[in-house]
Amino acid sequence: MMEIIYKDQCVLNMSRNNPVVKKVQPGSTVIFETYDCFSNQIQQEDQPFSSVGWDKINPATGPLFVEGAEPGDILKVEIADIKIEHKGVMTTAPKLGVLGDIVTGETTKIIAIQDGKAIFNEKIQIPIKPMIGVIGTAPADGDIPTGTPGDHGGNMDCKKIIKGSTLYLPVNVSGALLSMGDLHAVMADGEIVICGLEIPGEVTIKVDVIKGESYPLPMLVSEERLIMIASAETLDEAGKLATVNMHTFIVEQLGLPIDEAAMLLSLVGDLRICQVVDPLMTARMELPQWILDQYNYKTK
Repeated sequence: MMEIIYKDQCVLNMSRNNPVVKKVQPGSTVIFETYDCFSNQIQQEDQPFSSVGWDKINPATGPLFVEGAEPGDILKVEIADIKIEHKGVMTTAPKLGVLGDIVTGETTKIIAIQDGKAIFNEKIQIPIKPMIGVIGTAPADGDIPTGTPGDHGGNMDCKKIIKGSTLYLPVNVSGALLSMGDLHAVMADGEIVICGLEIPGEVTIKVDVIKGESYPLPMLVSEERLIMIASAETLDEAGKLATVNMHTFIVEQLGLPIDEAAMLLSLVGDLRICQVVDPLMTARMELPQWILDQYNYKTK
């Protein structure tokens, strides 16, 4: 039987103290129903960003307790499907985002989804690519707001976290306590006005527990790329951490010498921006899967 966690079972921080809403065995498939990042509060274009209290921003459905997951393990999250509603919302506001000193005020735009495209205006229709903005496990100590990214995952806003990808997250507490939300119908790297096309929906995942392995985390695997995601106070620091984590992976998992692994990354490793608008910046380092294929290497 398919397990479902409904959107009203949500949290605004990731914490070991959050009450568990569902327990499953490794190998289980679970549907997470999600609010948009505004808790579905904005339904009309006359509702500005400021009409939504910060206590309603970035709710994450969960947490899910995975039996047998213990600190030091890795939680494997296979994203089987992402379904979204028929319309999404975007907002701007002064002092928010990269263009916060330029935008003229609070503007809300409701954008319809038709035939797999976001209808931006009469001239521009953008192909959708649904993604998960917030997904993470509980940290070992303290509470981390769902709007903040980190080593636990969280608000990474990585546009590569899509259907068909697999995300590897740390298990810091018993059960891992996985939560997710903040779906986007489409979003560009950077998320420069603090939002993508924010939209409610549901995510179908399969969870497993990996024991006795040491991957740099968070790590994402897609059909074409292996990706290290990292967050830090500055984009420079986030980019360096993502690069160091990928270098560590190449040395430890593929067995390349330290200097040769560094040279390889300078040739085929793509360093990219995820987002620059959250309390921490997020970058990613991407390695082509064909490199792993040359070594007959498969992630667990």
